[in-house]
Amino acid sequence: MQRIGRKNEAHFRIVLTDHKNAAKSGKFQEILGSYNPKSGVVAMQEDRVKHWISVGAQPSDTVHNFLVTKGLIEGKKRNVLSRKSPTKKRKELKAA
Repeated sequence: MQRIGRKNEAHFRIVLTDHKNAAKSGKFQEILGSYNPKSGVVAMQEDRVKHWISVGAQPSDTVHNFLVTKGLIEGKKRNVLSRKSPTKKRKELKAA
């Protein structure tokens, strides 16, 4: 996913890129869709996504979850949250 849009107005492109290039670099092969987090709208070119997955492309975890929600692929959603430990409250830190 490639972030586009202004500050505090995020929009994302769903792009196909080689594993050597990052989505941020702008060196992608094809734009496959878009995602608007404020409205929650995910738009994809479903035929192109199916084609690239059949050829062997691997979606990122977030895009995988979008595809499962849309019903394009079968399987369980992946956990995309960070594995950091939860933050401690100030009262707990003062007591320690």
